[in-house]
This record gives sequence, structure tokens and C-alpha cells, in this order.
Amino acid sequence: MLGPVLLAASRSAAIRRLVSAAPVTRPMVDRFIAGERLTESLGSVRSLTARGLDVTLDHLGEDVTDRVEALRSRDAYLALTEALAAEGLAGRAEMSVKLSAFGQALPGGHDLALANVTPVVEAAAAAGTTVTLDMEDHTTVDSTVAILGELRTRFPQTGAVFQSYLFRTEDDCRALAGEGSRVRLVKGAYNEPASVAYQDKREVDRSYVRCLKILMAGEGYPMIGSHDPRMVAIAQDLAHRLGRKLDEYEFQMLYGIRVAEQERLVAEGHRMRVYVPYGTDWYGYFMRRLAERPANLTFFLRSLVGRR
Repeated sequence: MLGPVLLAASRSAAIRRLVSAAPVTRPMVDRFIAGERLTESLGSVRSLTARGLDVTLDHLGEDVTDRVEALRSRDAYLALTEALAAEGLAGRAEMSVKLSAFGQALPGGHDLALANVTPVVEAAAAAGTTVTLDMEDHTTVDSTVAILGELRTRFPQTGAVFQSYLFRTEDDCRALAGEGSRVRLVKGAYNEPASVAYQDKREVDRSYVRCLKILMAGEGYPMIGSHDPRMVAIAQDLAHRLGRKLDEYEFQMLYGIRVAEQERLVAEGHRMRVYVPYGTDWYGYFMRRLAERPANLTFFLRSLVGRR
């Protein structure tokens, strides 16, 4: 299986240099990344919202190595918040953040990440939008959930992401299925050990359905983060059986993936939010997308070999 290999490669500096230098990389990156500059990402937001789609923006950058980089991540999101407000897009675009970009992995990282992300959440609220905390590998979950709890005391609309491949996620969903909560449920895209995560795709899928049932039956706002047609259909069926209105949940998919399905859901009256990443630090995100989609990986590897 190449998926785990690619996930490991996403943290390799040597492979990063090889992939970044390959001429074929840029067209593939452009499929998944809305641009390297803020102005480019705003153009994508305007295009998507004009077609009835909502957006969540991710300024790419994770695993920062010093406090200066963490402050740059904070400032990039503050600039994004200001731009969304100025462009009148805050009502249709929220933000997704990875706490590792705010210093979570550094010494004293929990407190540092909380200190850096708090002004972003404050600015988002003032602009009329909100923030969702992306979930990363399993070693960060406790810290991320704790930071979420701190933020929600002042900004209860702050969202979280849970990953169905982790054994703990059903309990996490139960704990955060109350009124006012916002949870994006995904399958997971990190290389996790068998001690903490399901390794079989069927088990990950079954866990996803169990977690989805918990969230749909709760009092919060579920965000179904999946491109899997079965999960989309199950979510629609659960919403219907549980009497959820169309504005009481939403679907979320990645920029550049299953575009026709995104537009189909909008045409049916569903809220469909596109996860739009942008920025120069695209490598880790790009490699995880290749690991998730064998067709993309096959195309990329053939092109890379052909170019070489």
C-alpha cells in the first residue's frame, strides 16, 4: 500500500525537494490549492460563492519549528479575516486552522497555540465569521480538544474536526454533540498506529457511520466531511429520518475534488462548504491528497517518471 509511504513522505525534506522541483508538480498542485497568495484565494472564494457554495479557508502551514513562524501563521489568519470582512465575504467563508501552525508542537506549545489562535478567533467573531480547529495526528487530540473548550467559553461557535479512524472518536463525538457545537466529521488522513486507529478501511467506514449517527441525533451542527457517495447518502437518510432541516447540517468537500457532486448537493438545497487551502507551504497537504486518491497518485507518478 502506497498510502502510508506517501504519508511518511509528507514529512521528508528530501522528498519535498524532489517533488517541488518536478515540472509536473505545479499543474497537480493547482488542482488542490487555490493559490499561494491571499488575493488568489479570495478570487477562488468569490467564484465558489457565486455558484452557491460556502467556503472554509486554510492558510497552509503546519509543524512550525519556532515561535516566529507561529506568529507569522497568526498574522496570516488575521490578514485573512480582515480581507474577508473588507470583501463582504465573511458571511459565506469561515476559516480552518491547524494548531501545529500556531506552535502547538513547540516547548510550551499548548499554551502558545492557545495564545496565538485566540486573537484569530476574536477577529473572526468581530468580522461575522468563525473558526474550525482542524485535527492532526493522534498525539495532538487532547491538546486540541482542551483548546477548543477554552475558546468555546467565549466563542461557542468555534468548531472542531474529529477523525473516524481513531478509536476514541465515538466518545469525542458524544462529548461534543450538545447544543451549539459544530463538528466536522472526517475519516482521517494521517499515518496512525494500530494501537490508536483502525487500519482496515471497512472499520474506518463503520466508525464513521456510528459517529455520524451520534452527531445527527445530537443537538449540535454536524458537518459531513466526506467525498464517499455512501457516506453522503447515509447522512442524507439520517437527516431525513431525524427531522433535520437543510440548514441544520452541511456537507464539506475539498477544493478540486468531486466538483460535480458539490454542485449537485447545492442544487438539491443542501449547504455545501468547500475546503479551500492556499499558501506557499503546500507540500504536506498535497502529499496527503495523493495518498487519499490512487487515481491522482498514478497520474502523478507516471508524469514524474516520464519527465525524468
